[in-house]
Amino acid sequence: MEIIAMQRKARRRLAALAALLAAAFFASFCFGRYGVPPLQVARLLASVIFPVEADWTPQMRSAVLDIRLPRILLACLVGCSLATAGASYQGVFRNPMAAPDILGASSGAAFGAALAILLGFGSRGIMLLAFVSGLATVLLAYLVGSRAPGRRAVGLILAGIMLGSLMSAGTSFVKLVADPSNELPAITYWLMGTLSGTTMRDVRFAALPMALGLLPLFLLRWRVNLLTLGDDEARSLGVDARLLRLAVVVCSTLITAASVAVSGMIGWVGLVIPHLCRMLVGSDYRRLMPASMLMGASFLLLVDDVARNLLSTEIPIGILTAFLGAPVFLYFILRGENTP
Repeated sequence: MEIIAMQRKARRRLAALAALLAAAFFASFCFGRYGVPPLQVARLLASVIFPVEADWTPQMRSAVLDIRLPRILLACLVGCSLATAGASYQGVFRNPMAAPDILGASSGAAFGAALAILLGFGSRGIMLLAFVSGLATVLLAYLVGSRAPGRRAVGLILAGIMLGSLMSAGTSFVKLVADPSNELPAITYWLMGTLSGTTMRDVRFAALPMALGLLPLFLLRWRVNLLTLGDDEARSLGVDARLLRLAVVVCSTLITAASVAVSGMIGWVGLVIPHLCRMLVGSDYRRLMPASMLMGASFLLLVDDVARNLLSTEIPIGILTAFLGAPVFLYFILRGENTP
């Protein structure tokens, strides 16, 4: 009876997270330099699907559909992806400190973006090179880690740390040789993370790889529970732990690289959000994975609302996530939250 009560409680909290995301999604359209009444927002969003009589101004339509809609969608996708990748890595490696950049995907993507800016690529070229560079870094980490003696997971983590450091050094070198009046500020601003200037082309660019990564992770979420028990236990239950770990790492890397490619370096989401979700729904990945998806999307969406409305100039979103994430993680450390 106690287990059933806990499951019902977790389902109610998942429903509350879904309601929070829906409320934050709608409210985000109303916030901004150009205010739009909620009723007009609802009618404008409905007009995308249904025939609605236009009683709004061109400025309202542009603010809601052309500027805010792509940005809100991308904030939800990036937050969902980073939180899911963090939860997946923490389960696969049985390490509460695991984050989306543990295998060097974020550092590799940052190097690719910095190099693209240095070479004068456009926004699409920057995203593409960042995405490919992030994937390539993790592939190298996996090849190196698979040849290391001892535990495969430990070798993979060490290879990721080494290659991530190497990519960070490459980014520093690019910043050193970049034009300080033009290229260097662009690289620095990108590295701080931002969703400014998001278009539907950016959303479409990120949506496919994110969907290819998120869907398998959601479907495999119950099997990730077995990886948290160890390879021997998973094998005794008929699960190929090595193949499952590879699938989870590939999917997590895919969504991490896509997120960093379109938004820059946004930290702490994949590290903190899974821990908050464990406090709400427990450590069972059947509920932890969807909770991380919902809370990650809501968190980054709300932080982005603050970033674009708090001051007269927009605050890079990576700065705000660090300001919020670091104290929360310190709280976890002090209260002894150290188990995945």
